[in-house]
Amino acid sequence: MVMNMKGLELARSYYEKYGADMIRNRFGQYEDRIAVGLAGEGSECFGYDDAISRDHDFGPAFCMWLTREDYEAFGAELQRAYDELPKDFMGFPPRPETPESAGRIGVICMDDFFRNQTGRADAEYSLSDWLSVPESRLATVTNGEVFRDPLGRFTEIRNKLKGFYPEDIRLKKMAARVAAMGQSGQYNYPRCMKRGETVAAAHCVSEFIQNTLSIIHLLNRRYMPYYKWMHRSTLDLPVLGETVGSLVMTLAENGVSRDLWECTDTSQLEGTLNFGDPNVLIIEQICRLVISELRVEGLSSNSSSFILDHGADLMSRINDPQIRSLHLMIG
Repeated sequence: MVMNMKGLELARSYYEKYGADMIRNRFGQYEDRIAVGLAGEGSECFGYDDAISRDHDFGPAFCMWLTREDYEAFGAELQRAYDELPKDFMGFPPRPETPESAGRIGVICMDDFFRNQTGRADAEYSLSDWLSVPESRLATVTNGEVFRDPLGRFTEIRNKLKGFYPEDIRLKKMAARVAAMGQSGQYNYPRCMKRGETVAAAHCVSEFIQNTLSIIHLLNRRYMPYYKWMHRSTLDLPVLGETVGSLVMTLAENGVSRDLWECTDTSQLEGTLNFGDPNVLIIEQICRLVISELRVEGLSSNSSSFILDHGADLMSRINDPQIRSLHLMIG
């Protein structure tokens, strides 16, 4: 057993050892219609699996995606052949599965794969449709690897989605993020701390972190995974990923400290920030970095250090009037 082998590498090796021959020898007439790989739900599909995550949904396995027509014609037979493959491989035991993970491996109808996650099987979204698809689901259907796809249909749909949001949608989401960052981090966090509302302040930090990680993904044109992996994903992004990701980690680990605000004059709620609180310094630093990148990319020409003020510049660059007029609380 290669102890540090990742799930994607294990899946490819398992397919090459057993799956390829099984498809060629038993389904030769369909070989050029079967896409093979590993993608979807699970940390191994993102490449984030480790020793801790091997207690479920980890082991020798791969996916075979078929069109609806092929799934109905020979999908059941192909699944039976897949189930007959050896369960142990390279010292790894059979993949332990949970009821929630049913249907993640083996034979999958590609229409169902995309529709169940994103609402459509063809990735043909209107502008308003794009706003209704959870971003984490878009990350799920575009992760992992496709080992082979001679028909090309599965890869075609994935590539449409990997092309990322239309620019109007990206700008709208970024405008919403800078508004939330400014409200939760620069504005409400210090006000909550001045009042001694530490629970509310901790929530402000959490909101600021989530919106910060989101805008870094949007700047990189990458879909953000669900909350468990959003920070891990940020660290891999070329634009501000490692820098902001490290600052966010420190911010999360700091917690909130009432002691740092005991000498603050609560009568001056609109007064200067308490730079004795390292959280304030980190929030301001992150906002400066994001604002600078917005300027570099020509998305804002505003000189304000309050990140919320840059939302208007982002909004002004949206071409579609309906998208521009929507309320900013965009998911």
